[in-house]
Amino acid sequence: MKKRILVTGGAGFLGSHLCRYLLSEGNEVLCLDNFYTGAKDNVVDLICNPYFEIIRHDITFPIYLEVDQIYNLACPASPVYYQKYPIQTTKTNVSGAINVLGLAKRLSIPVLQASTSEIYGDPSIHPQTEDYWGNVNCTGIRSCYDEGKRCAETLFFDYYRELGLDIRVARIFNTYGPNMAVNDGRVVSNFIVQALTGKQITIYGDGSQTRSLCYVDDLIQGLVTLMNTRGIHEPVNLGNPTERTILELAENIISETKSGSSIRYESLPEDDPKQRCPDISKARKMLGWEPKVEFEKGIRKTITFFKEKLSITD
Repeated sequence: MKKRILVTGGAGFLGSHLCRYLLSEGNEVLCLDNFYTGAKDNVVDLICNPYFEIIRHDITFPIYLEVDQIYNLACPASPVYYQKYPIQTTKTNVSGAINVLGLAKRLSIPVLQASTSEIYGDPSIHPQTEDYWGNVNCTGIRSCYDEGKRCAETLFFDYYRELGLDIRVARIFNTYGPNMAVNDGRVVSNFIVQALTGKQITIYGDGSQTRSLCYVDDLIQGLVTLMNTRGIHEPVNLGNPTERTILELAENIISETKSGSSIRYESLPEDDPKQRCPDISKARKMLGWEPKVEFEKGIRKTITFFKEKLSITD
């Protein structure tokens, strides 16, 4: 049955992939974005689809639509952007959550919150399980994002407990793939762009810190499965449980791009987590979901995307 689905932040990295997937499944999709960090290029190929609609709107202001589901992905997820505009980031997280929850309440429809592994902060347990409360600096330079997402989760669960709203909460771990912004400051895009342009690869810290990287197609499948699985009113980690050190990632990308780039080390930024790895036992059990795309395959697709984006030929 065709659904009419609202995706806030629909022109962003994850949002554009989600819009494309939902359309491929026969749905009508409303892509809402203020293009603060999202890009029209990410969805330009969808504009001719009669079941796709772009709405330029800032979700910190209420909006009134008639839809069957809401995926709330609106928020700058790049440290470059949210540290430059922390007030807007907090407002997007908190006021944006209030507005999508209000819309879902009026329509009595399911609403999914794209939360984040950042709610765990610099974790003191490893890997991170959903019952871990986190180790977060509430006054630091990352707090607008970390605490903003934590407050959004609070709102979602209060709407569920007090009003019975049909919510979903996905805690998304590091994700990579096509449609990442060239200048978003995330480790995969940074390393690929630096390698392709012959610049030094910048590693913050000694490179021993770890990340767990999930290819975007797997992540989108997890979000859609969570939305369409009834009765899961608790946080669910979505990510790849395989860890890699930052140094290993840099060396892999240098090899895959056949780059002559050297590695340069700089000081670790404030509150940057040393380890980040999801325990996805709940996703496996409740959703039957786990990542399937091998890292080598995913990273090659991502490198190909950036080559085209930067007009680099072999």
